[in-house]
Amino acid sequence: MPLVWQRHPRYFISVAIVIITTIYLLNPYQSLRTDLYEPSIRDSDLSARVERAEQVYSKMVSDRKEMIRKFGPTARDIQMFPEDKEPWPPYTVWSFFPPSFQCPHETERVGSLGDGGKWACGLSRLQHKPECIIYTFGMNYETSFEADALERTRYCEMWGYDYRPNSFGGVRRDRRAHFHPWGLANVDAHGPGDDNRLYTLKTLLDINKHRYIDILKIDIEGLEFDVLSQILQPYIASGEPVPFGQLLIEIHAWDRKFEDFLSWWEMLESAGLRPFMSEVNLVYQNYNRGKESALVEYSFINIKGDNIFIADPSLGDPDGAVS
Repeated sequence: MPLVWQRHPRYFISVAIVIITTIYLLNPYQSLRTDLYEPSIRDSDLSARVERAEQVYSKMVSDRKEMIRKFGPTARDIQMFPEDKEPWPPYTVWSFFPPSFQCPHETERVGSLGDGGKWACGLSRLQHKPECIIYTFGMNYETSFEADALERTRYCEMWGYDYRPNSFGGVRRDRRAHFHPWGLANVDAHGPGDDNRLYTLKTLLDINKHRYIDILKIDIEGLEFDVLSQILQPYIASGEPVPFGQLLIEIHAWDRKFEDFLSWWEMLESAGLRPFMSEVNLVYQNYNRGKESALVEYSFINIKGDNIFIADPSLGDPDGAVS
């Protein structure tokens, strides 16, 4: 009988196959087969990366609501910057608004380190983009971002506005740089009796005959709350995407109530803006020691529409670029 295995090796092979198959079918990890696992993590295309980032951001929004209930229990009960006394709530206003959306491209500093430079998402997407438009407001003589962006793109036109004359600095002579000593506001006020010429973004777009801005940079010392409300609300009401791909902004949270700040922030989210980077202005903090960390740089990407940062250009597009 023992000689059967030696005389007929095919019997041994058959029994071995049966045993291996049985073990495989009873294996609790069998469900993690390669053919099921690999497709679940293949999100290398741009739309899939944006969708994955939005899922992560949606969870953060839920976590924010829970955090408000924990320390509130309503937004009206939340302090912007809690006092240094018991029970020492472990948060500031910025804890509720982390930049938890993942930029689907490279994230990098454009311009100088320290005050002046900005964090941008996918500047390489603009390197050869025709009809590339960048608007920048409130440069205050610091134009390293503007100079760097112009140097690293081939066609981008830079439109700079600051009511302080000559504040375009060293990039003013570039043929793609256009400067006006005007300010951005939520109303038009540029008549003969106005000390400073103020324009809404819509009016400036009409004057320049632009329909879209790839990057919008704003630093207007606290006026951003009224200005962005004026810019965004018509688009939210109509359901149309806002006319810019990225928003790079310094937020000045002076004398704000949390419930008002939350409402304003949720308006940004309703418009499709998602923060992918933030940076406390430590230069300001250094010169205002002991005061609140009220100034924070935020960078947002617009996930609505088909702008160049969330959608690839159509192959048949003669301009080689989306909006």
